[in-house]
Amino acid sequence: MGGEPLTYSIIARCERTGQLGIAVSTSDVAVGARVPWIRTGVGAVVTQHRTDPRLGLRMLDLMHHGATAGDAVAGARASTPDAAWRQLAAIGLSGPAAVWTGDEVAPDGVSVVVGKDHAVVGNILAGSHVGIAASEAFAETAATPLGERLVRALEAGLSAGGEPDPLRSASLKVHGDQNFPLVDLRVDDHAEPVAELRRLWELYGPAMDEYVRRALMPTTARGVAPGAEDS
Repeated sequence: MGGEPLTYSIIARCERTGQLGIAVSTSDVAVGARVPWIRTGVGAVVTQHRTDPRLGLRMLDLMHHGATAGDAVAGARASTPDAAWRQLAAIGLSGPAAVWTGDEVAPDGVSVVVGKDHAVVGNILAGSHVGIAASEAFAETAATPLGERLVRALEAGLSAGGEPDPLRSASLKVHGDQNFPLVDLRVDDHAEPVAELRRLWELYGPAMDEYVRRALMPTTARGVAPGAEDS
């Protein structure tokens, strides 16, 4: 494996439901602990390439106080002397996503695609076509649940060539109306993390609404969620 971790991610807003989500995979361990950040009712952001998690929190704080996605990315850049090493992206409850790639991020293998309701950002990839494939997979599935769309985007990016080094970890986060995650799945160390994330999503996806009911309406919840044991 090479010395520099390689990462690609998608941040998105579901125009049907208002949900916010992120899917990300990398050749390093435990990407879900550092790169993706979501705050219910505010936005979804990623901070990657020699990752500084503080910038993810900084972008969300700025958006919480009314900044657009573009202003939040600009504010995070201005808050650090090391912006040239970072790749940042943000999307809010409305408006377009915003992306920043610093000059110290090797231009070969950078992939950035910004759509009306999502953005794909990657570094040290097989080529810019990786992000294009992920974006197209997301855009083609507008009627599908956001979690499914995000996993499909990761899978499409991997099928398009992904990263030169083997992937090692992956993460899927989705927030809905509540102040806790609707979905928060992590694959911290696995030989095929995107495939493992798919397996976890297929277990959790059918059960996620039941888990919300348990929190909000425990007396009427089923107790056993579809495809999952009671927990």
